[in-house]
Amino acid sequence: MFSRFIVLVVSLVSLLCDFYVSSCATNCSDKPAFTPSRLVVKHGDPASATCSVCQSACKNTNFGLENSVGNRTINGTTVSWDVDSLTEWGIELMCFYSVKDTEVQCCSILPITVYRPPDSVSISINNHTGPMFEGRQYTLQCEVQNVAPVKNLSVTFYRGTTPLGQQQSFNNNNTKPVDEQYALTITPSKEDDGVQYWCKAELELGPEGPKPPPVVTLQNIRSTVHYEPWVEVSSHTITITEGDPLHLNCSAVGNPTPTYTWTFPSNNLPQMHNNSVFNIKSAAFKHEGTYTCSATNRVGSVKVSFTVEVQGNYIPYIIIATLLLVVLVLAIASVMYSQYYRRNRMGQYKMKDVFRLHKQLIPMYNA
Repeated sequence: MFSRFIVLVVSLVSLLCDFYVSSCATNCSDKPAFTPSRLVVKHGDPASATCSVCQSACKNTNFGLENSVGNRTINGTTVSWDVDSLTEWGIELMCFYSVKDTEVQCCSILPITVYRPPDSVSISINNHTGPMFEGRQYTLQCEVQNVAPVKNLSVTFYRGTTPLGQQQSFNNNNTKPVDEQYALTITPSKEDDGVQYWCKAELELGPEGPKPPPVVTLQNIRSTVHYEPWVEVSSHTITITEGDPLHLNCSAVGNPTPTYTWTFPSNNLPQMHNNSVFNIKSAAFKHEGTYTCSATNRVGSVKVSFTVEVQGNYIPYIIIATLLLVVLVLAIASVMYSQYYRRNRMGQYKMKDVFRLHKQLIPMYNA
């Protein structure tokens, strides 16, 4: 009989609690005020709050604090609540009093966010292993395990230090820890070969939450992107002088590493060559023509064409012509100087002056 009475009392208390919640008026002029106005608590940590029930309206009426866990202490019109370890999810506190001469209760609700940072965060490429291929679409998948509340979780995808996008589970109101997956579509290019993709999970709990907010990152995954060979210029025109070395470079960038094949304009050249560079020590007119190099890997290929023009080496002829010209100039100068000397030096002496001088010298000689 006594046990039945206890059950009845408990049921009545539960009914009254439900009545309080269902008939609670939150727009009273003198409504209860919680400090703090919102509570953010890490799962398992202690928590506390106080409620100033009213200034005057609650005097001589019934008032209290409705709580499912923790302890409450009443001091005048102030109700204090505390718990050593908060382990329940999705709880609220309601502070209330009965409005005189009515069946209405005035109340305020303290929202409590119980959070748990993720146990782990992992990233992968959905339904894919091995290297990616340039231009194809892939889905990065970030999995966050055992996090609460998931609606406050923000996941950001990164390519190196560059953020690619942010995602949240706005429609998931589950207050208990859950595992959640987030996806982002990417289209890699050759510039993405070797970059690191990663994601960051951050609980954004508002101004009442911890500072800085809880953040969990993970080990990066390094991408391998296969792409067809690529060269900056696919055609070249090269003009060289006969006798100079010829150097043709067909090096291409590609993953996997390209292999090379060449076609040559003359049967005098080797028909098999598998290096990216082709050399001729001394170019001749027979080496003129178009040289084509193909760089190929498993993704694709690219061709590079070299049009080679060989011009004659006229430097030896110019040197000989210059020497002949110098000799000719010197010869002409010598002839002109000889004629000038005869005309201006020997022409100054007349023969009669020579005989007169001879007659003057003979007496002197005989004496």
